[in-house]
Amino acid sequence: MNIKSIPFLDLVSPHMELKAELCEVFQSALETGGFVGGPMVETFESEFAAYCEAKFCVGVGSGTDALTFALLATGLKAGDVVLTVPNTFIATTEAISQAGGTPDFVDINEQTYNMDVDKLAEYLETQCYVDQQSGNLVSRKLQKPVSAVIPVHLYGQPADMDPILALAERYGLTVIEDACQAHGARYHSSRQQRWQTAGSIGRAAAFSFYPGKNLGACGEGGAVTTNDESVARHIRMLRDHGQLQKYYHQLPGYNGRLDAIQAGILNIKLKRLQEWNKKRREAAARYLALFRAAGADVVMPHNPAWAKSVYHLFVIRVQNRQELQKYLSQEKIGTGIHYPVPLHLQNAYQGLGYAEGDFPVAERVASELLSLPMFPQITEEQQRRVVESILNFTNENALQSKRAGRYVFAAS
Repeated sequence: MNIKSIPFLDLVSPHMELKAELCEVFQSALETGGFVGGPMVETFESEFAAYCEAKFCVGVGSGTDALTFALLATGLKAGDVVLTVPNTFIATTEAISQAGGTPDFVDINEQTYNMDVDKLAEYLETQCYVDQQSGNLVSRKLQKPVSAVIPVHLYGQPADMDPILALAERYGLTVIEDACQAHGARYHSSRQQRWQTAGSIGRAAAFSFYPGKNLGACGEGGAVTTNDESVARHIRMLRDHGQLQKYYHQLPGYNGRLDAIQAGILNIKLKRLQEWNKKRREAAARYLALFRAAGADVVMPHNPAWAKSVYHLFVIRVQNRQELQKYLSQEKIGTGIHYPVPLHLQNAYQGLGYAEGDFPVAERVASELLSLPMFPQITEEQQRRVVESILNFTNENALQSKRAGRYVFAAS
């Protein structure tokens, strides 16, 4: 029997559905010569700011640019320590390094896989001291000022922002959201007594529009959202060689602009984002129901009451992940691993002096997390086959382990 494959991510179907509209964007650019900046970029910035419930949005070249520029625009000084998590894509820490900062890490919560607020409090209270002359909070280990925190809204689920913001206020730290996987995610703030949209909670937030994101361009793209006009103005200069007016440069900047064609494409897709996120949530609910009904031996995503995830990824925890991934591949089911090596163990950050065991939760889950097929167009039939295949594997695995245990017992 010829079994049809289930992709990990479907980048073809939505573009075929929108083909005529997307081609009009390109045609408009050809006819007007508007390739960099201009109305398409300005329209997208306005619409995306409104979508995120933020006052300002500045389009940039990538999510990495967005984080880098947000750090620079909010006052990061050379050498300053920026706290984030070890289980995220390296772009989070690359941006810190590129902005002249020093990344350091706080372990994650084992249920949400986001920053553990208790560990953040412990770091600030026990691993830092206040310099009496400058009044700065200083890392004992690194002997550098700690100035910012970047919570990552991982897999589309917001970090627990209220306690992070409270700690940041107490210690004078800037909070920048890494919302690169969280377009449209929502967080219920007890402090504000309302739901907030990712991108409107910290002093600034960074988004990526890499093609596989919930809101993806047909190439590279990113944006910073903020409620601070001075931050938005600074980023507009940074992205365009330090100028607000052509040839009048206020500071050394970067070439980090969002292409007009990509902005036009994002404008088209932004109109569908709410529907696509709804379909992702429905698909996630089906996965959860199917796994529970099957009694599968997997750890499913945790959904705290204060979060509305947009399920950029649907990630489970399993034993024997490599074997399961190989089995699913044989069944023509695509999967992904995000991220197999925590950042504190990467060669790029050996200089920080960390070793295995320093962030035990991040290290433990890094060997067990597996991302399943997740996209708005995924069908219930496809999801049933994914779950049935995982159940077949785990049942067979359990049976083999049981047989092995009996054999050892009998031999002894």
